[in-house]
Amino acid sequence: MSCNCKAAAAEELIEGARKGSTQGIAVRGIMKDRERKLQVQEPEGPAIEIIDVVKVYKLYDRARDRVKEALGLGRRQVHKLHYALNGVSLEIHKGETVGIIGTNGSGKSTILKIITGVLNPTSGRVQVAGRISALLELGAGFNMEYNGIENVYLNGTMMGFSDKEIAEKLPEILEFADIGDYVYQPVKTYSSGMFVRLAFAVAINIEPEILIVDEALSVGDVFFQAKCYHKFEEFKKQGRTIVFVSHDLSIISKYCDRVFLLNRGNLLGEGSPKDMIDAYKRVLVGQYEIQEPAENAPEKETGQDPENRPAPGVNPDVQEYGTKQAEIVDYYIVDERNVRAMAILKGSYFTLHMRVKFREHVPAPIFAFSFKDAMGTEITGTNTMIEKAYLETGEPGQVKDITFRQKMSLQGGEYLLSLGVTGYNGDNFEVYHRLYDVMDVTVVSDKDTVGYYDMESEVTVADVALI
Repeated sequence: MSCNCKAAAAEELIEGARKGSTQGIAVRGIMKDRERKLQVQEPEGPAIEIIDVVKVYKLYDRARDRVKEALGLGRRQVHKLHYALNGVSLEIHKGETVGIIGTNGSGKSTILKIITGVLNPTSGRVQVAGRISALLELGAGFNMEYNGIENVYLNGTMMGFSDKEIAEKLPEILEFADIGDYVYQPVKTYSSGMFVRLAFAVAINIEPEILIVDEALSVGDVFFQAKCYHKFEEFKKQGRTIVFVSHDLSIISKYCDRVFLLNRGNLLGEGSPKDMIDAYKRVLVGQYEIQEPAENAPEKETGQDPENRPAPGVNPDVQEYGTKQAEIVDYYIVDERNVRAMAILKGSYFTLHMRVKFREHVPAPIFAFSFKDAMGTEITGTNTMIEKAYLETGEPGQVKDITFRQKMSLQGGEYLLSLGVTGYNGDNFEVYHRLYDVMDVTVVSDKDTVGYYDMESEVTVADVALI
């Protein structure tokens, strides 16, 4: 089956655009609409600039109310306004890998659709410099009746490639997708995993200057995900721009240079992956406070009483939040000799101590700790609920000393310790006190293996007699 034959579907749509067929008009409309909405900047500008973008939807309680208002039959306004985006401004530089995080309904997918031209903003401007390839939703841009190769040509044509250019890229696309003979079957017969393989293979192999991805990788299997993230790394080395939405915070932490945090259509902040992930966790429990501008913030005292200075390795500017119904009042680590320490020898045992004071009745407190690397990726951690170690209540005035004893199996390096006291009050999850990055713990090692921790392999090599 020749590639030229498979281009017939795309040619038919382009010809239809000239003659006025429904699908052809749609393709022509998409291409012109993108040219109209996305104002391409000069090369020296940012890759993407979003200026005070607002996206408003009208919500109706009943479908008939929408019809009445459209026909002007009602005497009063029956719709409610929903701001999917509310005056969002952000700038993405060329060569950056940027993540957008937030709770469901925060506007993440909406802003990606506006960047790619799928949606029009209600107000505001979007400027894009460079050819975009987007993977927003399964099925977007695919004709379910066409087979895989026909859809490759269809998508490639819509992105502005000639049949010759698509034919040259086809082997790489099919190799990356790796769906075998299914490529000759209608895509409506594909599983979701096969679908995302082909869609991502098309999006990432047409050499875009800007790649936009919205949660699509969560569908593929682990081997395909690894292949995609390897491609991300190649793109970063080539200086291309990547913007993606993901609920996988470890991926955000690993690949992103900067992160934007959205909530209910508002941009709460931008910054390093570590800082924005910490802020996102506060949003999840409804305890995020908007920071004051630097000029309005109270000045910190520069002088410190020597007796009140934090111990070496203890963070003097620790981030904390919570209701304080239960409060962490002390914490430290002791090594296997029961001596307080900030450095632990790899392979040895150590004990983490956390002292908690209860100020009110707490029905079922959960005590937790975690270790993160310098980029904010959570490496390991546990809590008393997982360990089934404490299922009692906390009463006002009580003070508990919680200890976690374990073997240090992390590789040599610097790690950040975070602590927490949480729990459930009925069906509601409560955060009583959380301390982020309270201590810098050094792991001393004379043998580091690959990855985050040592599996302590026992190796044997034996001679085998050949027969």
